[in-house]
Amino acid sequence: MDISTILSLVLGAALAGFVQGLSGFAFSLVAMSVWAWTLDPKLAAVMAVFGGLTGQTIAALSVRRGFDFARLWPFLLGGLAGIPVGVLLLPLVEPNLFKAGLGILLAVWCPVMLFAPHLPPVRFGGRLADGAIGLMGGVMGGFGGFTGVLPTLWCSLRRMDKDVQRSIVQNFNLAMLAATMLGYVLAGNVTRQMWPAFAIVAPAMLIPSLLGGKLYIGISEQAFRRIVLTLLTLSGIALLASSLPRLLGG
Repeated sequence: MDISTILSLVLGAALAGFVQGLSGFAFSLVAMSVWAWTLDPKLAAVMAVFGGLTGQTIAALSVRRGFDFARLWPFLLGGLAGIPVGVLLLPLVEPNLFKAGLGILLAVWCPVMLFAPHLPPVRFGGRLADGAIGLMGGVMGGFGGFTGVLPTLWCSLRRMDKDVQRSIVQNFNLAMLAATMLGYVLAGNVTRQMWPAFAIVAPAMLIPSLLGGKLYIGISEQAFRRIVLTLLTLSGIALLASSLPRLLGG
């Protein structure tokens, strides 16, 4: 493993760990915006799932607010059904095309939500709609740990308060990333050559994750919403910047 790969792993893990600690999601989005330039897509996907799982485990132990299993379980059931589909599709999906599509969604819709704060909350669908969003989140988790994107957008559209939203997304991600990692192992996507990368990512994200969690406790509802939507927008732009040149050039 050369020095540029090591530096990329450390930088991506540290930045993503802090953002995940602050927002309760987005490890894969932030890490991939760094790793997409230097790492093999399959290695990046496995590290994104591993880093996200590590960060959510840390957060589950250090930030425990707003837990409501009655609101969480539809997301969990849907997500668990979607993960095997995503894992099976991973070798078949063109990674740059997937990242471009996700980037367009985030870069277009999140600024609308950010600059139109008085949009009415979404109230239709109930638990069935929550389960459908969880299903799509599970499928996206199999593509590289993007489990929290759609549930986060959905919770924001429903205008849940910050502790409830974070609890749903945090615990959903924890369960989905654990299942995705197991799926990767069983499918043979985790190889011995990846072991040094695991040893780099875990310690690089530890302290930034804890710092982000400490900062989350002191922020307001409005500030949390702005942070979440801004992070999603920037992540979408970064995904587009890394994928479109390769698609257009290829």
